[in-house]
Amino acid sequence: MLLRKRQSSPTRDWPESKEVFFVDAEPNIAFVIRIRGIRGVSPKVRKILQVLRRYKVHNGVFVRMHAATRSMLTIVEPFVAYGYPAVAVVRKLVYKRGFVRIN
Repeated sequence: MLLRKRQSSPTRDWPESKEVFFVDAEPNIAFVIRIRGIRGVSPKVRKILQVLRRYKVHNGVFVRMHAATRSMLTIVEPFVAYGYPAVAVVRKLVYKRGFVRIN
């Protein structure tokens, strides 16, 4: 006797309630700018700033967002400002003040 998997139809798997919510995808990239100096900073915060390549005040960098980056940004939040840029803003930044290092 062979057992086969039952094939599910799309209508059968649809939820019973008619309330369907759309959730936006999380952004893949963030722009991080350092806004405070290094005086009186704990070694852990200093190391995270080093990993994020934030050595000087008022310099920014694009970082890829994943779970590790999110946790690092929450730790160094008093020392940096970050946001999720639009494509037009990225294009203007690169064309005007551009220095791009890929990888």
